[in-house]
Amino acid sequence: MAISHRRKLLQRLDGERIRETILEAEKRTSGEVRVSVAPFFWGRVRPVAERAFRRLGMENTRQRNGILFFIVPARKRFVVLGDEGIHAQVGQDFWDGIAAGLAEHFRKGEFTEGLIAGIRAAADSLAVHFPYEPATDVNELPDDIDTGGKT
Repeated sequence: MAISHRRKLLQRLDGERIRETILEAEKRTSGEVRVSVAPFFWGRVRPVAERAFRRLGMENTRQRNGILFFIVPARKRFVVLGDEGIHAQVGQDFWDGIAAGLAEHFRKGEFTEGLIAGIRAAADSLAVHFPYEPATDVNELPDDIDTGGKT
């Protein structure tokens, strides 16, 4: 039986390093970062990423500053989505830059490194616009890689 593209990617990803990078990022910002690896599906990737954004509760952050890295290995596609709070601060050029960095790493097969670089770049902007406030900040969303659920 052939192994799925998704399973292959998950085996190649260093989930613990990615999770640690998210934890480090969220110590610098009130923003929330998630990574989701989707199963194969038909149709356009962005609308499915938007549904995953809602399914994962990314719109429920207090300051609307969640960022989702949505990867579809079987389609060799990904989308980086930021909620309205962070998007209003950074604009589309920022997301295009993050996507270009991811694409460069992914073309070389550097999936973990690409995600880590993307998460760190996103955290840099989140920290500027939404700094960490120890007295009030709580971890609003899980930090592990999402691998399940219907999008």
